[in-house]
Amino acid sequence: MEKGLIGTDVVVQVGILVHNIEQAIKDYAAMLGVDEPGYIVTGPLEETQTEYMGKPCDARAKLAFFYVGGNLTLELIEPDEQPSIWRNDLEKYGEGPHHLGVVINGMKQAIQRLEANGIPVIQKGEYPGGRYAYMDSREKFKTVIELLENDK
Repeated sequence: MEKGLIGTDVVVQVGILVHNIEQAIKDYAAMLGVDEPGYIVTGPLEETQTEYMGKPCDARAKLAFFYVGGNLTLELIEPDEQPSIWRNDLEKYGEGPHHLGVVINGMKQAIQRLEANGIPVIQKGEYPGGRYAYMDSREKFKTVIELLENDK
């Protein structure tokens, strides 16, 4: 039996927008007392199939992941200048917490359930081994919800 609108009750990620990922990595590593993880750069549109506000999106971002116990990951995100949820929210709200990520099964069905409850997709795309969708849940939940579906 599915749990709630998203099909799970387990949050696996907190996304944090930053202007300078290199500095943020140093700061978070020092705070947590862990090694600096480095960062990756998201792939081009041909790989990611990213859509922002329903249209193809060339935006890319630098991402760093801190595994902070159990299944929880802190994801630092430094967007490029292209239009995206990351760029929009960094400019509109500034640095800080951006989304809660949950791993789900059945992306299409989860999106349909959320949209039927007034929570639309803002941005979606592919990553190696899966796909994501940012849902505009700010009005109801005061944050964005990121759906993550990994290939089996």
